[in-house]
Amino acid sequence: MQSLLKIDPNRLDAINSVLLDPTSRVMKAFLDIVAKYGTPEEINRKHRESRKMENLFKQVEAKAPEYIKDLNWLIEQRDSGAFISVAEYRQKVRGEAAKTMKFMDENAVTLEVSALQYFPWIRVMAEQAIANKTLMPGRYIAVRKMKESEADGDLPAIVAALDIIGASFVETLDTKGTDGSNPHLGGAATITGYFGGIGQPNEHALQWLDEFLYYYTNYGVQHVLNFNAGTILLGFMLYKLGVDIQFKISVFFGADNPYNALWIMTMAKLFSRDDGTSPLIGFNWSNSINNETMELSADFRKALGFENVVRFEHHITEPQKNIVIQPYNRRAELVKVAARVANIAAKHEGGDPEVDVTRGHLSDVLDYFREKKEVIESGDWDNLLQNYLDKVDACNRTAWALTEKGLSFVAAKNLHK
Repeated sequence: MQSLLKIDPNRLDAINSVLLDPTSRVMKAFLDIVAKYGTPEEINRKHRESRKMENLFKQVEAKAPEYIKDLNWLIEQRDSGAFISVAEYRQKVRGEAAKTMKFMDENAVTLEVSALQYFPWIRVMAEQAIANKTLMPGRYIAVRKMKESEADGDLPAIVAALDIIGASFVETLDTKGTDGSNPHLGGAATITGYFGGIGQPNEHALQWLDEFLYYYTNYGVQHVLNFNAGTILLGFMLYKLGVDIQFKISVFFGADNPYNALWIMTMAKLFSRDDGTSPLIGFNWSNSINNETMELSADFRKALGFENVVRFEHHITEPQKNIVIQPYNRRAELVKVAARVANIAAKHEGGDPEVDVTRGHLSDVLDYFREKKEVIESGDWDNLLQNYLDKVDACNRTAWALTEKGLSFVAAKNLHK
């Protein structure tokens, strides 16, 4: 019976007839947006120029010159070896036994925190890491309004800072369900947890593409969130043209079973480059998945040649309000699955529940959609900073738990040698 599922190679002729049809309106609209920014080679050149440290510093100097001292401070701390090394951290956890242990580096778990909304938080986080001999995560997500972050200088400053520390960074574009694209919905409070299928209706998929190319060429933003089937396809096609963008599928896409992952990765394979790479570098699972789903999906991820390309990103903690039923903490499950599944990121979007509930301002996913001016005027600036630091602390608790079991982690690579 299984042999009946074989796809006749001739079926590709029908698909190619659509992709290559010069009269296809959907394909012409896609190519017209790309052409605004040049050829793929020109687009990549603009990206590389905008990502150079000296050009990021110029952007910061023009919009937030007060941030330069913090960027230089971060460089000084990095170069002086102020942060704990991986070997020292392991000895801190395991004692002298760490010197002779063989840690499972081939299955190292990427330490991830969300959401890094404001540049000033980075120095506070770094100062605590130095003082407490803890870790700076190796991956950061931002969900702040892009235009606001661009205007006040936080965007180029964060891109520069994370390049300095050796961490990856994922932005969330403004073209999403909270931008008024669907007139029948009432904003973030209405659609929390239900982004899939409503985030880019009608012409908004192309607006997402346009916005991505704008930040790719002007600010060096290479990684963005993706949570709509249409924009996922646009990302695949853009990469196939030769533009070196990357994206991760958001938890809001709702990928909650192996067949969902198989569908996405099948499309990723169809549009992969000759070197086997894909722009899909992160696959964020729904909060509802179990370890078996990750293990089953790891089998065909490997068969498709994507084990080292597509990272499985899994929420270990979540905000207290407006996202999941609490208490929510998947750390114990992560420690079990990390020994069997490679290339996982442990995403921390809330503090540990028992810590989070003690705060005067509970962590809230809706805080991501607030304007900075309103946050400051409401008196919540310090509250949101504390919520963020709790997430970093939760990330460190995960690193500790992994290390206790002889497992490895990926922290900011330029800081923790």
